[in-house]
Amino acid sequence: MVETTADSDLLDLRKGRPAAGQDPVKRAQIIEGARRVFIDKGFEAASMNDITREAGVSKGTIYVYFENKEELFEALIEEERGSIFKNMYEVLDHFDDLRKTMVKFGVVLSTKITSVRVIQAQRTVVGASDRIPELGARFYERGPKRGHDKVMSFLVEAVERGLLKIDDVDLAAYQYTELCLAGLFRQCIFSYRTKAPGQAEIEHIVRSGVDVFLKAYGTEKLFAEERASETA
Repeated sequence: MVETTADSDLLDLRKGRPAAGQDPVKRAQIIEGARRVFIDKGFEAASMNDITREAGVSKGTIYVYFENKEELFEALIEEERGSIFKNMYEVLDHFDDLRKTMVKFGVVLSTKITSVRVIQAQRTVVGASDRIPELGARFYERGPKRGHDKVMSFLVEAVERGLLKIDDVDLAAYQYTELCLAGLFRQCIFSYRTKAPGQAEIEHIVRSGVDVFLKAYGTEKLFAEERASETA
């Protein structure tokens, strides 16, 4: 009797071993190897053979988990995004002090976006997007676009509470995040800076950016509440 793949998978499960392509440890091993190769060689120059050697797995094993380099790259990006940006937007869900919340989130955002790990990942995505535009589009939709939507929701709530007056919330959300990164992102992505900016510099830029934003969109109600808080 010939043993099918399904029969083999069932036997593996009965023996307590993960079925083919279902071992999280092996999958993580492959993704970590891919991360090193993509950072070292870039998406275009990297090959599945390179990743196989770096991950320490057989060629047969890697294709059980990932059909091709593009699929592996997308899995890597999703994993990186999940570990780096997990829970980052929770600070925007509930707020009492608008200015403090905007500064706190801005510092977290700027720190993560300018970190060496994220800069390396974004360079790799940009390189890959030149050949596979749809990959870059999916990266944007699943990452930056989702974050942008969360910032928009936060600003809408502030408008509804009478703290901000904004005609174009979509544009204002981009303005806010750009102000928090003023100068830093381009300097990092183009290697003008060889190290991530320090906390003091980030805080200075974010506080200044939030000041500019609130001067443009803040209402008298917001400023009255801040004055009352200062004299309390």
